[in-house]
Amino acid sequence: MDGGCVREEVSEDERKCRGEQANGEKPTAGEGTIQGYESLQQLLQANLKPEIFQEVSRLLLGFNCGKAVEPLGLPESATQASMRFDFDLKAFSFSADKELLREPRIVRVGLIQNSIVLPTTAPISEQKSAIMNKINQMVDAAAESGVNILCLQEAWMMPFAFCTREKKWCDFAEPINGDSTQLLQKLAQKHNIVIISPILERDINHGETIWNTAVVIGNHGNIIGKHRKNHIPRVGDFNESNYYMEGDTGHPVFETVFGKIAVNICYGRHHPLNWLAFGLNGAEIVFNPSATVGELSEPMWPIEARNAAIANSYFVGSINRVGTEIFPNPFTSGDGKPQHNDFGHFYGSSYFSAPDASCTPCLSRCRDGLIIAEMDLNLCRQLKDKWGFRMTARYEMYSALLSSYMRPDFEPQVVTDPLLHKRS
Repeated sequence: MDGGCVREEVSEDERKCRGEQANGEKPTAGEGTIQGYESLQQLLQANLKPEIFQEVSRLLLGFNCGKAVEPLGLPESATQASMRFDFDLKAFSFSADKELLREPRIVRVGLIQNSIVLPTTAPISEQKSAIMNKINQMVDAAAESGVNILCLQEAWMMPFAFCTREKKWCDFAEPINGDSTQLLQKLAQKHNIVIISPILERDINHGETIWNTAVVIGNHGNIIGKHRKNHIPRVGDFNESNYYMEGDTGHPVFETVFGKIAVNICYGRHHPLNWLAFGLNGAEIVFNPSATVGELSEPMWPIEARNAAIANSYFVGSINRVGTEIFPNPFTSGDGKPQHNDFGHFYGSSYFSAPDASCTPCLSRCRDGLIIAEMDLNLCRQLKDKWGFRMTARYEMYSALLSSYMRPDFEPQVVTDPLLHKRS
């Protein structure tokens, strides 16, 4: 695998994903691939001379403490599981400088991207059960790899049906302590890991209101808390407020035994102040569980989370679901195209970003995957000291502008050239 743990065998499903023939012929474009390759990194590595590829990788991925982000070795049981259950597996290590007064604060973090298992026409209970079985296997592999904190993708326990505007998909919604939470509570306690579980929440105590929610499960199997999605996309006639509205939980940071974490759900990654708020509350790792398709957002994907990590001096884990989900009834997406039965290809490509501008290669664009990063959280303070973004920010100026902007009589601060409208 490119840049991560080496895998000698290639499954037939992986060849199909790549569009590659078993006889080793040149790859052809398959669904979700880039000209037959699973990721940009894989395409570049296969087509550039080694010395050129190394320099291109430096420019694309940055340096961590003066060198490329290093591959991280994993136990044989994890690599065997990735081949047996056919999911991409990559692992890397971010380092930090040694300090005089603090010991390293090493934590191992994992992200899981997954496709659905059964067709969307299958009974909802069967769809959900099949996905939960798949995730169970991948969580076990993460635990065998020593992961301390694990985050799943947005609405991982269901197809991304919010594009359809059909209310029947609300049947996937569950209370905070529902089936998926109970499964992950058992796994969290069994493996001594913290798990972030983004679900479609049914708020039983408030009129069965539905929210897009991330449940934070502690390493003892307890529910530490929850965060509800702050920003709802309204792009064309794709409008998730058909199902839920903006969250009411603010920007919580959850202090766990492994560090301070936060969750910026999907569309919130387009809002810099949303990222900022988690940083102001002291986050060291911010997870961005997402569900987004290529035509809509892929050029933004490698940029926004990485920029947030730099600007806010924390680590970011970006997760996107993978695959093309077909629905029984056609719908439109406000893009001028005729009705269709799928939202597009979810391009996976989950990855980690560090506060020093370095990042890992991405997972596959077309297969399930688990990406792991070992990181020294001391790097967060080291980058705050180096760049001084917190000290040089002008929060009082921003606050005054925002307060003024919220008033009905707001007038933009625009200085017009006095000669701009002067008649010649």
